[in-house]
Amino acid sequence: MDKVNVLIVGAGVIGLAIAAKLSQQFNDVLVIDKNASFGEETSSRNSEVIHAGIYYPKNSLKAKFCVQGKAMLYQYCQERHIPVNKIGKLLVAQGAEEEAYLKHTLISARNNGVDDLTWLTQAELQELEPELLASAALRSPSTGIIDSHAYMQSLLAQAEQNNAMFVAKTKLISAVPKKEGFEVSLDSQGELLSIRCNYLINCAGLHSESLAHTIKGLDKALIPKLHWCRGHYFSYQGQSPFKQLIYPIPRDNGLGIHASLDMGGQLKFGPDTQYIEHLDYDFPEQLKTKFLKQVSQYFPNIDANKLQPAYAGIRPKLQGKDDSFKDFVIQTSEVHQLKGLINLFGIDSPGLTSSLAIANYVAEQLKIVS
Repeated sequence: MDKVNVLIVGAGVIGLAIAAKLSQQFNDVLVIDKNASFGEETSSRNSEVIHAGIYYPKNSLKAKFCVQGKAMLYQYCQERHIPVNKIGKLLVAQGAEEEAYLKHTLISARNNGVDDLTWLTQAELQELEPELLASAALRSPSTGIIDSHAYMQSLLAQAEQNNAMFVAKTKLISAVPKKEGFEVSLDSQGELLSIRCNYLINCAGLHSESLAHTIKGLDKALIPKLHWCRGHYFSYQGQSPFKQLIYPIPRDNGLGIHASLDMGGQLKFGPDTQYIEHLDYDFPEQLKTKFLKQVSQYFPNIDANKLQPAYAGIRPKLQGKDDSFKDFVIQTSEVHQLKGLINLFGIDSPGLTSSLAIANYVAEQLKIVS
Protein backbone atom coordinates (compact mmCIF):
# COMPACT_ATOMS: atom_id res chain seq x y z
CA MET A 1 0.00 0.00 0.00
CA ASP A 2 1.29 3.48 -0.90
CA LYS A 3 2.10 5.80 1.99
CA VAL A 4 2.42 9.58 2.25
CA ASN A 5 3.17 11.86 5.15
CA VAL A 6 0.35 14.33 4.47
CA LEU A 7 -2.87 13.94 2.50
CA ILE A 8 -4.70 17.20 1.77
CA VAL A 9 -8.25 16.84 0.43
CA GLY A 10 -9.28 19.87 -1.61
CA ALA A 11 -7.13 21.94 -3.96
CA GLY A 12 -8.79 25.30 -3.50
CA VAL A 13 -6.74 28.26 -2.34
CA ILE A 14 -6.69 27.00 1.27
CA GLY A 15 -5.59 23.47 0.38
CA LEU A 16 -2.89 24.80 -1.96
CA ALA A 17 -1.60 27.30 0.62
CA ILE A 18 -1.40 24.50 3.20
CA ALA A 19 0.37 22.25 0.68
CA ALA A 20 2.94 24.96 -0.09
CA LYS A 21 3.60 25.43 3.62
CA LEU A 22 3.61 21.79 4.76
CA SER A 23 5.80 20.70 1.83
CA GLN A 24 8.56 22.77 3.47
CA GLN A 25 8.51 20.58 6.58
CA PHE A 26 7.22 17.20 5.33
CA ASN A 27 8.24 14.93 2.49
CA ASP A 28 5.45 13.22 0.55
CA VAL A 29 2.63 15.76 0.59
CA LEU A 30 -0.26 14.65 -1.63
CA VAL A 31 -3.11 16.99 -2.62
CA ILE A 32 -6.24 15.52 -4.20
CA ASP A 33 -9.32 17.15 -5.68
CA LYS A 34 -12.44 15.60 -7.19
CA ASN A 35 -12.49 18.20 -9.98
CA ALA A 36 -10.41 18.22 -13.18
CA SER A 37 -8.13 20.99 -11.94
CA PHE A 38 -7.34 23.05 -8.85
CA GLY A 39 -9.50 25.89 -7.50
CA GLU A 40 -12.60 25.11 -9.58
CA GLU A 41 -15.23 25.99 -6.96
CA THR A 42 -15.30 28.79 -4.36
CA SER A 43 -11.68 29.82 -5.01
CA SER A 44 -12.31 30.77 -8.65
CA ARG A 45 -15.78 32.26 -8.24
CA ASN A 46 -15.37 35.22 -5.90
CA SER A 47 -14.51 38.93 -5.91
CA GLU A 48 -10.71 38.38 -5.86
CA VAL A 49 -10.45 41.03 -3.13
CA ILE A 50 -7.70 41.23 -0.52
CA HIS A 51 -9.65 42.34 2.55
CA ALA A 52 -8.33 44.67 5.24
CA GLY A 53 -9.88 42.93 8.29
CA ILE A 54 -12.36 45.64 9.17
CA TYR A 55 -15.62 43.92 10.05
CA TYR A 56 -14.84 40.81 12.05
CA PRO A 57 -15.28 40.60 15.84
CA LYS A 58 -12.14 41.21 17.87
CA ASN A 59 -10.03 38.08 18.57
CA SER A 60 -11.99 35.98 16.06
CA LEU A 61 -10.00 33.77 13.70
CA LYS A 62 -11.41 35.77 10.79
CA ALA A 63 -10.07 39.03 12.25
CA LYS A 64 -6.70 37.56 13.20
CA PHE A 65 -6.06 35.63 10.01
CA CYS A 66 -7.34 38.39 7.72
CA VAL A 67 -4.97 41.02 9.13
CA GLN A 68 -2.00 38.61 9.24
CA GLY A 69 -2.85 37.08 5.87
CA LYS A 70 -3.22 40.43 4.11
CA ALA A 71 0.36 41.44 4.95
CA MET A 72 1.68 37.98 4.04
CA LEU A 73 -0.23 37.93 0.76
CA TYR A 74 1.04 41.31 -0.46
CA GLN A 75 4.60 40.24 0.35
CA TYR A 76 4.11 36.85 -1.37
CA CYS A 77 2.75 38.52 -4.51
CA GLN A 78 5.66 40.95 -4.61
CA GLU A 79 8.24 38.17 -4.23
CA ARG A 80 6.60 35.90 -6.82
CA HIS A 81 5.45 38.58 -9.31
CA ILE A 82 1.75 37.76 -8.99
CA PRO A 83 -0.58 40.47 -10.36
CA VAL A 84 -1.93 42.47 -7.41
CA ASN A 85 -3.14 46.04 -6.93
CA LYS A 86 -3.61 47.81 -3.60
CA ILE A 87 -6.46 49.75 -5.16
CA GLY A 88 -8.25 50.80 -1.96
CA LYS A 89 -11.89 50.60 -0.94
CA LEU A 90 -14.64 52.99 0.07
CA LEU A 91 -17.18 51.76 2.60
CA VAL A 92 -20.05 54.13 1.94
CA ALA A 93 -22.94 55.39 4.07
CA GLN A 94 -26.30 56.79 3.07
CA GLY A 95 -27.55 59.07 5.85
CA ALA A 96 -27.10 59.43 9.62
CA GLU A 97 -27.95 55.84 10.60
CA GLU A 98 -25.37 54.32 8.28
CA GLU A 99 -22.80 56.96 9.26
CA ALA A 100 -23.23 55.80 12.87
CA TYR A 101 -22.45 52.26 11.64
CA LEU A 102 -19.28 53.60 9.97
CA LYS A 103 -18.16 55.18 13.26
CA HIS A 104 -18.67 51.84 15.00
CA THR A 105 -16.75 50.12 12.17
CA LEU A 106 -13.84 52.52 12.68
CA ILE A 107 -13.56 51.38 16.31
CA SER A 108 -13.84 47.64 15.51
CA ALA A 109 -11.23 47.99 12.75
CA ARG A 110 -8.77 49.60 15.19
CA ASN A 111 -9.46 46.79 17.66
CA ASN A 112 -8.40 44.36 14.93
CA GLY A 113 -5.17 46.26 14.26
CA VAL A 114 -6.46 48.07 11.15
CA ASP A 115 -5.55 51.67 11.89
CA ASP A 116 -5.23 53.15 8.39
CA LEU A 117 -8.92 53.94 7.74
CA THR A 118 -9.78 57.56 7.00
CA TRP A 119 -13.14 59.36 7.16
CA LEU A 120 -14.27 61.11 3.99
CA THR A 121 -17.02 63.71 3.82
CA GLN A 122 -19.58 64.01 1.03
CA ALA A 123 -17.61 66.87 -0.52
CA GLU A 124 -14.36 64.86 -0.48
CA LEU A 125 -16.13 61.88 -2.03
CA GLN A 126 -17.59 64.07 -4.77
CA GLU A 127 -14.09 65.13 -5.73
CA LEU A 128 -12.62 61.63 -5.46
CA GLU A 129 -15.44 59.64 -7.13
CA PRO A 130 -17.85 62.00 -8.97
CA GLU A 131 -20.25 59.15 -9.94
CA LEU A 132 -20.62 57.98 -6.33
CA LEU A 133 -23.61 58.97 -4.21
CA ALA A 134 -22.93 58.79 -0.45
CA SER A 135 -23.15 61.04 2.58
CA ALA A 136 -19.80 59.83 3.99
CA ALA A 137 -17.36 56.96 3.65
CA LEU A 138 -14.45 55.17 5.24
CA ARG A 139 -11.46 54.69 2.95
CA SER A 140 -9.43 51.52 3.38
CA PRO A 141 -6.11 51.97 1.55
CA SER A 142 -4.88 48.43 2.31
CA THR A 143 -7.78 46.70 0.52
CA GLY A 144 -6.71 45.37 -2.87
CA ILE A 145 -7.36 42.98 -5.74
CA ILE A 146 -5.42 39.92 -6.86
CA ASP A 147 -5.27 37.53 -9.79
CA SER A 148 -6.43 34.55 -7.74
CA HIS A 149 -5.71 32.01 -10.49
CA ALA A 150 -2.08 33.18 -10.81
CA TYR A 151 -1.82 33.04 -7.01
CA MET A 152 -3.10 29.44 -6.88
CA GLN A 153 -0.78 28.45 -9.75
CA SER A 154 2.14 29.86 -7.77
CA LEU A 155 1.17 28.00 -4.58
CA LEU A 156 0.94 24.73 -6.51
CA ALA A 157 4.29 25.36 -8.22
CA GLN A 158 5.89 26.08 -4.84
CA ALA A 159 4.46 22.86 -3.38
CA GLU A 160 5.59 20.82 -6.40
CA GLN A 161 9.10 22.31 -6.16
CA ASN A 162 9.14 20.80 -2.65
CA ASN A 163 8.15 17.38 -4.10
CA ALA A 164 4.46 17.64 -3.24
CA MET A 165 2.10 16.00 -5.72
CA PHE A 166 -1.34 17.09 -6.98
CA VAL A 167 -3.78 14.50 -8.34
CA ALA A 168 -7.05 15.72 -9.89
CA LYS A 169 -10.30 13.77 -10.48
CA THR A 170 -9.72 11.92 -7.22
CA LYS A 171 -12.25 11.64 -4.41
CA LEU A 172 -11.86 10.43 -0.83
CA ILE A 173 -14.32 7.59 -0.12
CA SER A 174 -13.43 6.81 3.51
CA ALA A 175 -10.70 7.25 6.11
CA VAL A 176 -10.05 4.81 8.96
CA PRO A 177 -7.83 5.84 11.91
CA LYS A 178 -4.84 3.56 12.49
CA LYS A 179 -2.10 3.55 15.11
CA GLU A 180 -0.07 6.00 13.02
CA GLY A 181 -2.43 8.13 10.95
CA PHE A 182 -5.13 6.88 8.59
CA GLU A 183 -5.89 4.28 5.97
CA VAL A 184 -7.73 6.09 3.20
CA SER A 185 -9.80 4.76 0.30
CA LEU A 186 -9.77 6.86 -2.86
CA ASP A 187 -11.67 6.82 -6.13
CA SER A 188 -9.34 8.10 -8.84
CA GLN A 189 -11.20 8.26 -12.15
CA GLY A 190 -13.11 5.08 -11.32
CA GLU A 191 -10.10 3.19 -9.96
CA LEU A 192 -10.27 2.34 -6.25
CA LEU A 193 -7.03 2.85 -4.35
CA SER A 194 -5.90 2.51 -0.74
CA ILE A 195 -3.28 4.77 0.78
CA ARG A 196 -1.80 5.36 4.24
CA CYS A 197 -1.12 8.86 5.57
CA ASN A 198 0.21 10.21 8.86
CA TYR A 199 -1.76 13.44 8.58
CA LEU A 200 -5.14 14.04 6.95
CA ILE A 201 -6.23 17.62 6.23
CA ASN A 202 -9.88 18.19 5.28
CA CYS A 203 -9.88 21.35 3.09
CA ALA A 204 -12.85 20.28 0.98
CA GLY A 205 -14.65 23.64 1.20
CA LEU A 206 -18.25 23.15 0.07
CA HIS A 207 -17.85 19.41 0.75
CA SER A 208 -15.97 19.55 4.07
CA GLU A 209 -19.05 18.52 6.06
CA SER A 210 -19.86 15.48 3.88
CA LEU A 211 -16.17 14.52 3.80
CA ALA A 212 -16.00 14.62 7.61
CA HIS A 213 -18.87 12.09 7.73
CA THR A 214 -16.69 9.58 5.84
CA ILE A 215 -13.99 9.62 8.56
CA LYS A 216 -14.54 6.62 10.84
CA GLY A 217 -14.44 7.35 14.55
CA LEU A 218 -15.11 11.08 14.17
CA ASP A 219 -17.84 12.13 16.60
CA LYS A 220 -20.75 13.27 14.40
CA ALA A 221 -21.71 15.85 17.03
CA LEU A 222 -18.46 17.68 16.19
CA ILE A 223 -19.31 18.06 12.50
CA PRO A 224 -20.99 21.46 12.01
CA LYS A 225 -23.81 22.04 9.55
CA LEU A 226 -22.66 23.85 6.43
CA HIS A 227 -24.93 26.27 4.58
CA TRP A 228 -24.35 26.81 0.87
CA CYS A 229 -24.75 30.46 -0.05
CA ARG A 230 -24.76 31.39 -3.71
CA GLY A 231 -23.73 34.85 -4.87
CA HIS A 232 -24.16 36.28 -8.36
CA TYR A 233 -22.01 38.79 -10.21
CA PHE A 234 -22.88 41.17 -13.04
CA SER A 235 -20.19 42.73 -15.22
CA TYR A 236 -20.51 46.37 -16.31
CA GLN A 237 -19.54 47.14 -19.88
CA GLY A 238 -17.28 50.01 -20.84
CA GLN A 239 -14.90 52.08 -18.78
CA SER A 240 -15.39 51.86 -15.02
CA PRO A 241 -16.88 54.98 -13.41
CA PHE A 242 -14.92 54.14 -10.22
CA LYS A 243 -11.19 54.10 -9.50
CA GLN A 244 -11.47 51.91 -6.40
CA LEU A 245 -13.76 49.35 -4.79
CA ILE A 246 -17.12 50.58 -3.51
CA TYR A 247 -18.83 48.72 -0.66
CA PRO A 248 -22.22 49.56 0.83
CA ILE A 249 -22.96 48.78 4.49
CA PRO A 250 -22.94 44.95 4.99
CA ARG A 251 -26.35 43.29 4.76
CA ASP A 252 -28.06 39.90 4.30
CA ASN A 253 -25.17 37.80 5.65
CA GLY A 254 -22.79 39.31 3.12
CA LEU A 255 -20.86 42.48 2.43
CA GLY A 256 -23.61 43.96 0.27
CA ILE A 257 -23.67 44.16 -3.52
CA HIS A 258 -20.37 45.92 -4.00
CA ALA A 259 -18.50 47.31 -6.97
CA SER A 260 -15.13 45.70 -7.61
CA LEU A 261 -12.56 45.78 -10.36
CA ASP A 262 -10.45 42.94 -11.72
CA MET A 263 -6.79 43.21 -12.71
CA GLY A 264 -7.85 44.18 -16.24
CA GLY A 265 -9.96 47.09 -15.00
CA GLN A 266 -13.30 45.35 -15.66
CA LEU A 267 -16.00 46.56 -13.25
CA LYS A 268 -18.37 44.03 -11.71
CA PHE A 269 -21.14 44.15 -9.13
CA GLY A 270 -21.86 41.42 -6.58
CA PRO A 271 -22.31 39.15 -4.86
CA ASP A 272 -25.80 38.99 -3.46
CA THR A 273 -26.66 36.20 -1.00
CA GLN A 274 -28.98 33.31 -1.82
CA TYR A 275 -29.04 30.22 0.40
CA ILE A 276 -29.47 27.04 -1.65
CA GLU A 277 -30.07 23.36 -0.91
CA HIS A 278 -28.39 21.92 -4.02
CA LEU A 279 -25.11 22.86 -5.68
CA ASP A 280 -25.86 24.67 -8.90
CA TYR A 281 -24.72 27.91 -10.46
CA ASP A 282 -28.08 29.09 -11.81
CA PHE A 283 -28.50 32.76 -12.64
CA PRO A 284 -32.18 33.74 -12.11
CA GLU A 285 -33.39 36.28 -14.71
CA GLN A 286 -35.11 38.55 -12.18
CA LEU A 287 -31.82 39.31 -10.44
CA LYS A 288 -31.03 42.25 -12.71
CA THR A 289 -33.89 44.28 -11.21
CA LYS A 290 -32.66 43.54 -7.68
CA PHE A 291 -29.07 44.52 -8.56
CA LEU A 292 -30.16 47.74 -10.28
CA LYS A 293 -32.18 48.75 -7.23
CA GLN A 294 -29.36 48.14 -4.75
CA VAL A 295 -26.46 49.44 -6.83
CA SER A 296 -28.33 52.62 -7.87
CA GLN A 297 -28.39 53.68 -4.22
CA TYR A 298 -24.68 54.50 -4.51
CA PHE A 299 -24.38 54.68 -8.32
CA PRO A 300 -27.52 56.56 -9.48
CA ASN A 301 -26.31 56.93 -13.09
CA ILE A 302 -26.04 53.18 -13.65
CA ASP A 303 -26.98 52.18 -17.20
CA ALA A 304 -29.13 49.04 -17.12
CA ASN A 305 -28.03 48.10 -20.67
CA LYS A 306 -24.39 47.84 -19.57
CA LEU A 307 -25.20 45.38 -16.77
CA GLN A 308 -24.66 41.81 -17.97
CA PRO A 309 -24.80 38.47 -16.06
CA ALA A 310 -21.23 37.26 -15.45
CA TYR A 311 -20.92 34.30 -13.07
CA ALA A 312 -22.08 32.83 -9.76
CA GLY A 313 -20.09 31.45 -6.85
CA ILE A 314 -21.04 29.41 -3.79
CA ARG A 315 -19.64 29.95 -0.29
CA PRO A 316 -19.49 27.32 2.46
CA LYS A 317 -20.98 29.23 5.40
CA LEU A 318 -21.45 28.08 8.98
CA GLN A 319 -23.79 31.05 9.31
CA GLY A 320 -27.36 30.17 8.41
CA LYS A 321 -29.79 32.65 6.89
CA ASP A 322 -30.87 34.21 10.19
CA ASP A 323 -27.77 33.44 12.27
CA SER A 324 -25.36 35.88 13.83
CA PHE A 325 -21.59 35.87 13.11
CA LYS A 326 -19.93 32.47 12.78
CA ASP A 327 -16.15 32.14 12.82
CA PHE A 328 -13.87 29.83 10.86
CA VAL A 329 -13.62 26.40 12.50
CA ILE A 330 -10.23 24.65 12.39
CA GLN A 331 -10.58 21.43 14.35
CA THR A 332 -7.58 19.50 15.67
CA SER A 333 -7.15 16.36 17.78
CA GLU A 334 -7.57 18.51 20.91
CA VAL A 335 -11.24 18.63 19.92
CA HIS A 336 -11.95 15.30 18.19
CA GLN A 337 -9.19 13.06 19.68
CA LEU A 338 -8.16 11.65 16.27
CA LYS A 339 -4.42 12.18 16.04
CA GLY A 340 -3.22 13.62 12.74
CA LEU A 341 -6.62 14.91 11.54
CA ILE A 342 -7.37 18.60 10.91
CA ASN A 343 -10.82 19.62 9.69
CA LEU A 344 -11.41 23.09 8.23
CA PHE A 345 -15.07 24.14 8.17
CA GLY A 346 -16.79 27.32 6.98
CA ILE A 347 -13.80 28.93 5.31
CA ASP A 348 -15.77 31.56 3.43
CA SER A 349 -14.76 35.23 3.16
CA PRO A 350 -12.03 36.32 4.04
CA GLY A 351 -10.59 32.90 3.17
CA LEU A 352 -8.55 34.05 0.16
CA THR A 353 -6.98 36.90 2.14
CA SER A 354 -6.39 34.61 5.13
CA SER A 355 -4.97 31.66 3.16
CA LEU A 356 -1.27 32.02 4.06
CA ALA A 357 -2.06 32.76 7.72
CA ILE A 358 -4.35 29.70 7.88
CA ALA A 359 -1.57 27.59 6.33
CA ASN A 360 0.88 28.78 9.01
CA TYR A 361 -1.67 27.99 11.74
CA VAL A 362 -2.25 24.45 10.42
CA ALA A 363 1.52 23.86 10.24
CA GLU A 364 1.88 25.01 13.86
CA GLN A 365 -0.95 22.71 14.97
CA LEU A 366 0.75 19.72 13.35
CA LYS A 367 3.98 20.55 15.19
CA ILE A 368 2.05 20.66 18.48
CA VAL A 369 0.26 17.34 18.01
CA SER A 370 3.04 15.38 16.25
